[in-house]
Amino acid sequence: MIDGGRERGGERLEQGEALAELVGADLTVPCLGGDELTYRDLDCAASTPATKRVAQRVAETLPWYSSVHRGAGYKSRLSTDLYETSRRQILAFTNRRGRDGDVAILCRNTTEALNHLAFRLVLEPSDVVVTTVVEHHANMLPWARYAQRRWVECERDGTFSVDDVIAALDTSPRPRLLAITGASNVTGWLPPVDAICDEAHDRGIPVVLDAAQLAPHRPIPAAPEFVAFSGHKLYAPYGAGALVGPSDFFNEGEPFLVGGGAVDLVDLDEVIWSALPEREEAGSPNVLGAVAFGEAISELSTIGWPSLIAHETLLATKLRRGLAGIDGVELLGPDLDTDTLAIATFNVAGLHHALVAARLSAEFAIGVRHGCFCAHPYLMRLLGVGPDAAAQARASVLKGDRYLIPGAVRASCGIGTTLEDVEFLLGAVESIATGNPPPVSYTQDPHTGDFWPDTDLPGWSLAERRGDGGCARG
Repeated sequence: MIDGGRERGGERLEQGEALAELVGADLTVPCLGGDELTYRDLDCAASTPATKRVAQRVAETLPWYSSVHRGAGYKSRLSTDLYETSRRQILAFTNRRGRDGDVAILCRNTTEALNHLAFRLVLEPSDVVVTTVVEHHANMLPWARYAQRRWVECERDGTFSVDDVIAALDTSPRPRLLAITGASNVTGWLPPVDAICDEAHDRGIPVVLDAAQLAPHRPIPAAPEFVAFSGHKLYAPYGAGALVGPSDFFNEGEPFLVGGGAVDLVDLDEVIWSALPEREEAGSPNVLGAVAFGEAISELSTIGWPSLIAHETLLATKLRRGLAGIDGVELLGPDLDTDTLAIATFNVAGLHHALVAARLSAEFAIGVRHGCFCAHPYLMRLLGVGPDAAAQARASVLKGDRYLIPGAVRASCGIGTTLEDVEFLLGAVESIATGNPPPVSYTQDPHTGDFWPDTDLPGWSLAERRGDGGCARG
């Protein structure tokens, strides 16, 4: 039973209201009808806006910004304290508060954190890393540089079982590591991480958890040895992320990045590395990003997991069941009774996924993501793409034409999403799916794969198409 309301700053919140105020929540954008509509950000799985509290904290810190760990001035001492406070907040957020010997390494994002770890593991080409086809590319590609990968396959609905993982762990040769996601960025599915960690640990195999998608929505399990996650998915889009793991692991070998700040002494033919965590954070660190990261963690802690999960459950149920009930819409992923994050990936029969996303934006001011979501193998399985279609898409891409790349549309919610936002999206998708014609025609750019409305209206004219970047790269 979801509580009928929550408290925020003394104000009673009803079901389906935003849990925090986000920067840009009241922005309006031009639409093809000639009006400006309030922008509805349903692309939170890709990146989140800053909360107003986080932005205010950064603004308050900016006048006091200075280099950290290497200055005697008052501003440097203050910045160092703020930076290290954020590190402690990260450790607490990842349930490492009572565990001696863990370190939080501040980096740019989850991708950098996993690349950092893959380098520091000193893997041999014959070593095996078990991972899954559900993973984001960030938890697939780094391991291939140093070791062999053994895959846990998924069912047609995009899920796998603990037994599937056990089978991969028990296959010879014995794996060095299990790398797994805490939540799918495509379907919002939540693998049973605790049970999987128990099985890996029973076999003496350490676990790394990609918590990028999980961290804003659910508590991070304490069982994995290593955890990586990002501020930009946690309402702190200021360029900071974290890698958390046992300190003893990082005390041996060379750091991932080398340079100033990582050393105690350098001679022309010798280097003495600094103690942790500085030895793993060469160069001038992102102090403001760390402050934002810590403040976002503090704000989520203030809201509390019961309220966060209740809000998520309400939106997930409305979003996924609503889309599944629209004629012509195919919802990808597990069945509707499965607990997922408030993420829904879908296609509309007879319409290219890029066209659906373009129409939602240009006609309804709804921001969604389309494409493959940096999880190509997973999406191909969800779509049932066979070898012939995959080969055709590959040949097309090699010629510079992205039209044939399979894909889908993804809508995803966050703490600033309201039930009314979800209902508005459902109405827009139903309008498109039932054949309501667009106000203008759309043309697809074969190089990027994106569709653009054929119009001279402000905001959508040919002259206002800036740059050459596609909307669905990756």
